[in-house]
Amino acid sequence: MENTQCCIIGAGPAGLSAAIYTARAGMDTLVIGCEPKIAGDYDIDNYFGFPETISGLELIERGQRQAARFGSRLVCQKVLGVHMTDDGAFSCVTDKGEYLAQTVIIAAGVTRVRPGIANIADYEGKGVSYCVSCDGFFFRGRAVVVVGEGNYAANQALELTNFTPKVTILTQGKTPEMGDSFADRLAEAGIGVSTAKIETLTGNPALTGGILEDGSELAFEGLFVAMGQASAMDFAKTLGVTSRGAFLEADHEQKTNVPGVFAAGDCVGRFMQISVAVGEGAKAGRAAIAYVKERLAAAKRQAG
Repeated sequence: MENTQCCIIGAGPAGLSAAIYTARAGMDTLVIGCEPKIAGDYDIDNYFGFPETISGLELIERGQRQAARFGSRLVCQKVLGVHMTDDGAFSCVTDKGEYLAQTVIIAAGVTRVRPGIANIADYEGKGVSYCVSCDGFFFRGRAVVVVGEGNYAANQALELTNFTPKVTILTQGKTPEMGDSFADRLAEAGIGVSTAKIETLTGNPALTGGILEDGSELAFEGLFVAMGQASAMDFAKTLGVTSRGAFLEADHEQKTNVPGVFAAGDCVGRFMQISVAVGEGAKAGRAAIAYVKERLAAAKRQAG
């Protein structure tokens, strides 16, 4: 496990802006994320300071170079989960490693891939969950299914083995994309992976199973959604961050209700413009700097 003071999840305008502030203040800063959605070959002509049109890709590349110039580390990895440790720090698990941070800034956007199950909304809170850390405990010893095709689904399935040995992954018709290390760990844990697709869920009043695309039935009492990559909402649920609909709650300083966790950019659901994301990233960075300084000062007082 590597240590860092500030872990920023998301390498878009909000995340890079936050990194510029934290790294420039001397904080060890790690930015985790690959190409953000704005890094495409399209034109931006309403960003302050650019009388000429600039492409999304060029703007992001400029931001990356600036963040790196101040000492930020940028890694193209997929974050699979974020958990608070017993001493109030944060463990960020990716598809390539694990990092221990004193503060976390969530700037990962709002995308979430839906599993295509017709009546899934009817069972949310009645057997369907989007958070293993939140709800895995309630399915101790029961048969559960994780729907997803990648490393995120594999990680969630492995985490579920802390509560039950009866875990299966269904990819909803997608080709499995788990890396070799995750595939080996799934096999070792006895977790089967199937490309079967659930069409509808069954059970009254709570979930008892589902009907597959081929018409057969599969019995299970819990279904955990982990399609695609983990989203800002997935991290928030695990950490206990308050949300409103699809967005995270953050105050005017980008603080969430969880000490040490900040959120900025599209994931907080305000005016979704690059300029706003940059401003929110700057505020989140400043707030994170203050939080870490106070945390260090408190540790010194306690030691002295």
